[in-house]
This record gives sequence, structure tokens and C-alpha cells, in this order.
Amino acid sequence: MSPQVWLVTGSSRGFGRALVTAALDAGDPVVATARKPEVLQDLVDRHGDRVRTFALDVTDPASAQAAVDAAVASFGRIDVVVNNAGYANIAPIETAPSDDVRRQIETNFWGVYNVSRAALPAMKRQGSGTIVQFSSVGGRVGGTPGLGAYQAAKFAVDGLTRVLAAETAPFGIRYLVVEPGGFDTDWSGPSMQIQDIPAEYDATVGAMARLMNTPAVRIGDPKRAGEILVRVVKRERVPSHLLLGAGAVRSANRYSEEQITEAGIWQEVSASADSDQPYPVALPADEPAS
Repeated sequence: MSPQVWLVTGSSRGFGRALVTAALDAGDPVVATARKPEVLQDLVDRHGDRVRTFALDVTDPASAQAAVDAAVASFGRIDVVVNNAGYANIAPIETAPSDDVRRQIETNFWGVYNVSRAALPAMKRQGSGTIVQFSSVGGRVGGTPGLGAYQAAKFAVDGLTRVLAAETAPFGIRYLVVEPGGFDTDWSGPSMQIQDIPAEYDATVGAMARLMNTPAVRIGDPKRAGEILVRVVKRERVPSHLLLGAGAVRSANRYSEEQITEAGIWQEVSASADSDQPYPVALPADEPAS
């Protein structure tokens, strides 16, 4: 397979840095982006003109377009766009500062929207391309105390990507939503702020905040993840979603099983809302909460 031109957001550390390194090691040219591209100079020193660095603020649509244009100008095309830039802070939804919630959603959702939208015209002209959206297993199963803003944005990314896949199917553009579990990155370390947690939320949000930086949560290896993703993207067909980490697989399977069970229990009630179905029907037994 001929080399693929990559553009990776949030390349300075974590998944972004690991993925840039894996793509370069595979012989592919890369546009590595960060808010402060000078932190990427070591990549240029090591790989020369196979890597370009670019200052990118994903929350700025003009900046996103400039990064895509720079990739095409540098290498003649753009084959893989990876929307990796993102972060999370922990706070209860009730007490989280609203400006912090908005900033998280600006980066984690609108940043993905801006970069994906900017890449579409070039990929349509080529008749090919792959857009990789970094989500989280929490973007599938949800329900993590303290991560309301982050997981809301990741659910939105999944919805956006499903619609993009349907709209652009005739243009040869592929989409892969990546759903990692806990990994040894700065996401749950220095990049994460723990906001004030009221005492009444200590058993839920507080407990999660204490868990976040433990070895059990940080078991995933970003280097392996980067290498896996490069191999997956080079396939003729990619999955719509890819879980990363054994814990993510367990969580997703448990969630799917619970959803299927619940839908089965309520299926007669659900169907009775249609005018051609029997109505009314008995509700399932109201068992006490466990």
C-alpha cells in the first residue's frame, strides 16, 4: 500500500503522540498539530521532511481549515484525519462551572466538527479518505460520575459521525470511532482538573476522582494503541467502532446485554404506541430496585 498522509490533532502527548510516531514508523508522512507546535520539534529532528508541524486550535474553524490546507499543500493529499484533541475535568453536573462545561464541549465536540468538516472537500475530490474520531468507552456506555460534560460531547461525536458516514457514503470516505478504556496518558493526570466536589457527591463523583489516577485505570498502553490503529486504518475495510482495552470490552458487552434485556422486557409496551398494534397492554412487573 502506498503511504498515507495523516493529520493528527492533539499530537503533543498521549494518544496523539503515539499515533504520530506509529504512522511515521510505518513510513507514512504526517502533519502533527498542537496548540504549541514547538513541542513537536523532536519529531522533525528525527523524521525530517516526512513530518510537518502546525499550530492548531480545534475550536477555531479557520484554524482547522488552515491545517487541512497545509497538509494538502505539503503532501498533495490528505488520507487520514485523526480527531484526538480533547480533555476532561471532573465535577458534578449540578455544581460544575458552566464556563468550564462549555469549554470542554467546545474542544471535545465542536473541535471534532470543525476539523471533520474542513477535511471533507479534499477527501471528496480524492474520492477517498478516513476520519478517525477519538471517543471513549464512556461515549458508548456513559454514566461515569463527574464526567458529564466530557461524555455528553463524546455521545454527540458518535451521533455526528454516524450521520457523516451516511451522508458521505457515495464519496468513499470511511469513519472509525475509537473507544478507549483507561490508558496511561495525561488525560486522567496533569490534563484533568478536579473541581470542587460537595460532600454529598463524595460517594459518586469523589470516588471516581480518587480512582482516576490509579494503576487499575491507567493499564492501557498508548504505544500499542497507536500501532493497532495504524494497522486497522490500512485495511480495506475498517470497523465503525473500535474498543481499546480489555476493560472497555467488558463494559461495552455488559452495557449491550443490559440494553437488549431491557428492550425485550418492554417490547410489547413500546410496540403498543403504534396505531396498528394492540392497546393498552400490561406493563411489566414493577420489581423493586436492587
